[in-house]
Amino acid sequence: MAISSTPPNFRTMVRVFARIGFLSFGGPAGQIALMHSELVDERQWVDEEQYLHALNFCHLLPGPEAQQLATWIGWKLHGLRGGLAAGLLFVLPGALVILALTALYAVAADLDWFAAVFLGIKAAVLAIVVQALLRIAGRALNTGFKRGLSVAAFFALFAFNAPFPLVVLGAGAIGMVVAAARPDWLALKPGNDVPLSTPRPWGQSIRTVLIWGAIWAAPMALVLATLGRDHVLWDIGSFFSQLAVVTFGGAYAVLAYMAQESVQHYGWLSAGEMADGLGLAETTPGPLIMVTQFVGYLAAFRAPEPFSPLVAGLLGALLTTWVTFAPCFLWIFTFAPWIERMENSPRLKGGLAAVTAAVVGVIANLTAWFFIHVLFSAVIATQIGPMHLNIPVWTSFDWRAAMLAAMAAMLLFKVKWSIIGVLAAAAAGGLILGLST
Repeated sequence: MAISSTPPNFRTMVRVFARIGFLSFGGPAGQIALMHSELVDERQWVDEEQYLHALNFCHLLPGPEAQQLATWIGWKLHGLRGGLAAGLLFVLPGALVILALTALYAVAADLDWFAAVFLGIKAAVLAIVVQALLRIAGRALNTGFKRGLSVAAFFALFAFNAPFPLVVLGAGAIGMVVAAARPDWLALKPGNDVPLSTPRPWGQSIRTVLIWGAIWAAPMALVLATLGRDHVLWDIGSFFSQLAVVTFGGAYAVLAYMAQESVQHYGWLSAGEMADGLGLAETTPGPLIMVTQFVGYLAAFRAPEPFSPLVAGLLGALLTTWVTFAPCFLWIFTFAPWIERMENSPRLKGGLAAVTAAVVGVIANLTAWFFIHVLFSAVIATQIGPMHLNIPVWTSFDWRAAMLAAMAAMLLFKVKWSIIGVLAAAAAGGLILGLST
């Protein structure tokens, strides 16, 4: 496919990315497909090879790959301002919608009808996560070594409570070693060994890191100076800044770690509320990692001093969104000039392949976590030797959630409904069951 000889003007580019931002439902797969249709097939602003190379490059980075791909395309078309416009327009529509829904959730969560609706949403989320697990596993686990890495990652997280960053970074290190010795274990294709004539852009990359590092840190410096380290906003900013560095593999991969820390360590919300947040993120455009905004809002809303709950919630949501997405611009603007070189690195390809395999185990752990907490109302943390297990109380089984989850699975896998349709049907079912029992 030939690329368009005349690049779009800035106003046209902004209009198209605004449209994409409002239509980007369906998670990363749907968002990537939408951008391919709009920007490659219909308008030829980038060609097929450039698009795929950029997508592989974004998979190497932490954070939401679809939003980073949009940022890269904007950068390719109109430099820094193009990247900022495309990346922001990809995030802002969903951010505004989920902020409004979260504010409503915070004040209405104790109402019977509201709880009944979210009973159905939680059950649907369980089916949606299972679908994501099967889809990603089918694509990623194409060798025995990758399947072994996936199983090891699952047991490290589920049975031994291993730190999520250690599992992901450890898999990446293993992949880089294996790529040099046995690339067939990772099904690596030979790279392009043609030497590159372009100079290494060290100066540009270093300046970008310094500038965007300061932008990333600015609100945290303000929180430290005005509220101190003991305030919930400092905890929110610190935690989600850390999360932004280790979110390889997309939102589903990091959700289990975020849930574990937010629920068990910080106590910002319950396991059921975490499932509610993912349900909200599934119904809005933009990256699924926007569920972090839901967590940040509730954390600050419930410890608001010296602000009102509403103001504290808004500050928590804004801070969370800032420290989640500012790093995405840092990664893209720093490494975009290196994209050709990174495409030709077999060790980086091996690290990415191993991380992708481990991510399947991470998502399997998330699936197990949701299964236990959605279908059982009581869960006991139990230690058996070196293992740390969450054991459900069998008498707390929720038959309504199980029935709704089964219905959602049938609609997803058999009837092939869209995620939005499944969530709507499950919410209606939850309302009927919740208010009739």
